[in-house]
Amino acid sequence: MKIKLAEALLRRKELQNKVEMLRSIKDNNIFEVRATRKQVSDSIDDIVAKVPKLKASQVTAEFDWHARQLRLTDAAIQQANWTTEIEVQESVMDDYTDPTED
Repeated sequence: MKIKLAEALLRRKELQNKVEMLRSIKDNNIFEVRATRKQVSDSIDDIVAKVPKLKASQVTAEFDWHARQLRLTDAAIQQANWTTEIEVQESVMDDYTDPTED
């Protein structure tokens, strides 16, 4: 499939944002199950548990997929970067020279 370089650059930005968002979720402790148990009386215990809403594997799989897409997109952009020549004025590549020095 062929796409415009501008589309690839936009896709790369979109994927970078998604990967960063998923990385923060993946790195958080939202997957840790914590429980506390307090004895209220001889026959009754009060149990409080924090249960994650997602499985770690769900986020990890999505993160891995988006990270792979990002790598593939970036590789295509880099290939275009190294193989494409553009037309510029010669002065674009000149170094700065102080006009006050003679």
